[in-house]
Parts: sequence; structure tokens; C-alpha cells
Amino acid sequence: MIEFKNLKKKFGESVVLKDISGEFLNSKVNLIIGSSGGGKSVFLKCLVGLFDFQFGEVKYDGDIFSSKNEVSKNVIRKKIGMLFQGAALFDSMNTEENVMFPLNMFSSFSLKEKKKKVNAVLEKVGLQGVNKKMPNELSGGMKKRAGIARAIVNDPKYLFCDEPNSGLDPKNSLMIDDLIKKITYENNITTVVVTHDINSIFSIGDNIFFLKKGEIKWRGLSEDIEKNSNEDLREFLFSSKLASMLFEKNKYEV
Repeated sequence: MIEFKNLKKKFGESVVLKDISGEFLNSKVNLIIGSSGGGKSVFLKCLVGLFDFQFGEVKYDGDIFSSKNEVSKNVIRKKIGMLFQGAALFDSMNTEENVMFPLNMFSSFSLKEKKKKVNAVLEKVGLQGVNKKMPNELSGGMKKRAGIARAIVNDPKYLFCDEPNSGLDPKNSLMIDDLIKKITYENNITTVVVTHDINSIFSIGDNIFFLKKGEIKWRGLSEDIEKNSNEDLREFLFSSKLASMLFEKNKYEV
């Protein structure tokens, strides 16, 4: 289980996270939702140790991750897969080299074993045969799938995804959502997804945290979100649905 308690994060005098606490459900897709600028991505980066914070703690299975030194943190990071916004593939590496990167960092496998694992995860995300393609030869959806393959190649216990659908059309967004959900359930991964995508909220969210201006304004299960009475959350959902409808309308009018 991933737990966070009394997290506070500031940049200078600007408070980005305001004393937030909770836990993510094991082997489920946990969503962090909210409008841009609400602190979602900062929260995610605090959870995995990319950002330090001024107060609070983060625990992985009861082990206080946030108080460890870098060597000890890396022991836990070996269990973490990360899909960055935009996939963040290395432009100078082909797809196989990108996916193999975590294995080179954290495993002692032979090159033959690494290639076998790379091929297995590329097949899992539907990218067979693209090993030698460079990132600029991949479509946006293919880059995201390659990013997911890299995130799961080390068989992580925890998977973090930062805006996995950003920049994708609705068809590819649904495909990425389905892939994240399938990987989570089939591999018993505790997945945490930062998103403001309305379709993701209703299609893959098992456990949902709604952030606004650095505060958790609502937390609940997917079946409770539509009947919630939280004014901030209802406004966010309405705005997101309206934006999605306008996008679809404009797409067909062009």
C-alpha cells in the first residue's frame, strides 16, 4: 500500500500542496484528478521522490520512503514504473534501447535476457517489431505505448502515470486507458494516474482523489463520483464534459 500523510509542498512562498493525507488501493487504478495548476503532477513527483517536500511522509508498504537516503530510496524505486507526460523517450535511442533502459539501471540480466523481456513487454503493448524504430518514427499513441512498455519492463509493484492521454486523439486515449487498466489487473500493480481526462475518470478510475489548489476536496470510489454532492467536483466534471463535447464538435466541423 502507498500512504501519504500531511504532505506540504512549497515553491518559494507559493504553497502547492496543503497538508494532504490518504492512501492508494492495492492492485487498483487510483486517479488524481483536477484542473491544470491544482497540484496533481507536483503531488505525483513528491510520491516518487522527484520532488522534496517541506513536511509529511510517504510510505510504501509501511516503509517510510521519504526519510530514506538515495541508496535506500533506489531499493524501492526498483519496484516503481513511471510513465512521464509525453512519454519522455530518449531521442537518441531506438525503441528497444528506450525500453531496456530501466533494465540497464536496475537489473543484472544478460543482454539476451534483457532483449527477451523487452520483446515480451513490446508484445504486451502491441508494438511487436518496432525495436529498431527511433522515437521520431513513432506516432503519438505508439510513443505512449513504448513509454508504458519501459515503465513495466522491470515488473513493477507500483505504476505511476502522469497525464498518459495528453496530446492524444479520443481513439488513442481509450486505447491507452484500456492498456493501463489491463496491465494493472493482470499484474496486480498498484497504479496511480494523474489525469483531467473525463473519459479516463469514468472508465478506469477505481479510487479517485480530486485536488483543487493543492487540497483534496473529495475522495471516493468510481461508483460514487456521479452522485457526489461536492460543489467543486461537480463543477470540474461539468467543465470537463463540456470541453470534451466541444472538442468533438469542432473536430467534425473542421
